[in-house]
Amino acid sequence: MTVMITGGAGFIGSHICVELIQAGRKVVIFDNFCNSHPEVINRIRRITGTAPDAVRGDVRDVQALISALSAHGCSSVIHLAGLKSVADSVSNPAEYYDCNVVGTLRLSQAMQQTGVRNIVFSSSATVYGEPDVLPLREDHKLAPFSPYGRTKMLAEELLGDMAHSQSPLNVAILRYFNPVGCHESGLIGEDPNGIPNNLMPHISRVAIGQLPVLNIYGNDYPTSDGTGIRDYVHVVDLAAGHIAALDCVDRQRVLKVNLGTGQGTSVLELVDAYTRASGKMIPITFAPRRLGDIASYYASAELAADVLGWHAKRGIAEMCRDAWNWQRKNPNGYLDQ
Repeated sequence: MTVMITGGAGFIGSHICVELIQAGRKVVIFDNFCNSHPEVINRIRRITGTAPDAVRGDVRDVQALISALSAHGCSSVIHLAGLKSVADSVSNPAEYYDCNVVGTLRLSQAMQQTGVRNIVFSSSATVYGEPDVLPLREDHKLAPFSPYGRTKMLAEELLGDMAHSQSPLNVAILRYFNPVGCHESGLIGEDPNGIPNNLMPHISRVAIGQLPVLNIYGNDYPTSDGTGIRDYVHVVDLAAGHIAALDCVDRQRVLKVNLGTGQGTSVLELVDAYTRASGKMIPITFAPRRLGDIASYYASAELAADVLGWHAKRGIAEMCRDAWNWQRKNPNGYLDQ
């Protein structure tokens, strides 16, 4: 049976496609390509020997979803499609609620109408907000501080309600921490539009000479070196977590699991690791803290190990090595065809 991946041409989606195909699963990508590139499909074929089917469509278009689910005989969905910039969500909250919440509603309605019951949802650790205690466990209170985080929380709640409706869904909610790295081939990777919002692609573009300097926002946090600490997880490990979730999504009505390493890495530690991996110096400058930034943020990975049998296998050195491999082979991203 086929797995539909909404947003499957994106950074995380493309890596999930590779893992699923290599595990013998059939895949169909459903994507409007607003933040991705069709060249991804060719790159997936080069890695796996199989090109996934692809449907160009918007996740808010319920009829397009129904048509794709039916035509491809889908048995389950991995729902990644959505907008993800915290800063942009503050500037354009309506757009985020429309895409992330309404899109999830339309998808769940399409699944109910086509009898597709299993969904793995791409959520985010931003649903937790300011940590009361670390590491962050799945039973920590939810108090997101940005419209983006609130859309993820609302989408979680929506799917929870759908799981207990007259046409129930089986729901696995995966709360990502900080996905980085790329496939070891260097054929697929993170290719953001414009100046990157996330730290690793920003470092990569400084290393390749496309950006002059890395701005580090805050060096006075109560951490070992004054810079913020985050839980970085290799995107291939993250992709493997989705397969593990698919394999057990129908065992309980709603499952909520962190996907992280359980370890924190500071900004300066990440820069140092990237310097070693690339052999490039990374010019840095310190800037004031950004509103809403948090000192330390990392996962408890115990539930993922217990319920999914999953744990992250790759460390910071591998993440930086693979990110640099992608950047040096594709200095202009997917435009380097």
